[in-house]
Amino acid sequence: MKRDTVNDTVNDHDRLRMFTFQVFSKLEGAVTAGMIHLGDRLGLYRALADADGPMSSVDLAAAVGLHERWVREWACNQAAAKLIELDTSAGVDRFSLSGEGRAVLASPQHPAFGMGMFHRLPQTMQALAAMPDCFEHGVGHDYDSHGPEGAEGIERSFEPWNRANLLRKVLPAMDGVVERLQTGASVADVGCGAGGAVILMAEAFPASNFVGYDISQYALDRANARLAESGLRNARFVDPRTEQLPADGSLDLVTTFDCIHDMAHPQPAIEAIRAALRPDGHWLLVDIKAGETLEENMALNPLASLLYGVSVLSCMSSALSEPGGAGLGTLGLPASTARSMAMAAGFTRFDTLPVDHALNAFYEVRP
Repeated sequence: MKRDTVNDTVNDHDRLRMFTFQVFSKLEGAVTAGMIHLGDRLGLYRALADADGPMSSVDLAAAVGLHERWVREWACNQAAAKLIELDTSAGVDRFSLSGEGRAVLASPQHPAFGMGMFHRLPQTMQALAAMPDCFEHGVGHDYDSHGPEGAEGIERSFEPWNRANLLRKVLPAMDGVVERLQTGASVADVGCGAGGAVILMAEAFPASNFVGYDISQYALDRANARLAESGLRNARFVDPRTEQLPADGSLDLVTTFDCIHDMAHPQPAIEAIRAALRPDGHWLLVDIKAGETLEENMALNPLASLLYGVSVLSCMSSALSEPGGAGLGTLGLPASTARSMAMAAGFTRFDTLPVDHALNAFYEVRP
């Protein structure tokens, strides 16, 4: 007999209230995320960070040249969400950022800067309109479906940490890689995005040559514009569909930053990386920390629900954007899977690097 859910009796009304609160707290988070996007886009966080002290909504609106009533309501949301500080001591609501707030919300050079995903939030959420068709037919959408804002959002998400740590912590943790880069190495960054890691390494190691590969036209356009601005002559960016990785074992180092889990066909990509590397070469594999099971991810990662949701809207969608796609998804590359795929491609060593990161795991993979 079909269950009559409409007339089901709920015996524990406290549990019902708590469950209702939990559901609507997710809606609050989604709406507040939209307000964070606006705060970043409109320069409101930057104005608060630059102020000498707490600002009224009148002062804040004047600082950014916006309408006070709209700014006031935005600030009320942010204060209620405990993202900005509220000071009522002068009889007028005044708003400010804590030191942590300045780092995460208003300081693009700080490793903890967190506005990248909020930058691309409208495009990410717009993907909801296409999801019913994806769920029905099984084929997703690539990263360029998120437009240029998608590429820039990824850039703003990962580059602050990389700028602070790639040269100082990550590369030195690898066996002899810094020395090889200093004397002159051939390097490929697969899934290079907007080119930040390539440009960073090319500036630091002028004796080496770097090629960034990506299938996103928006990311490549951004990377080439930044390269032209940098004036570097030891780096370039290409689409692997028109220029593939060399298959002659000529590369000293290949890097992949947070992209293997997004690929429709990751195993052939890993095999191409193996074919490109010298017998004594190195693959720096950086990808999302993931447990072996849903239960493990839920227990160990307080953001597991966010990551699974982003996977539906972006990462897994990209990994299923071609028929027969692997569909790994955001949390689909735990260390055991990455190791197994690497060994299947002909690698023989797979080591976890001692690099502390809230989101990513770092592996050194050797032929």
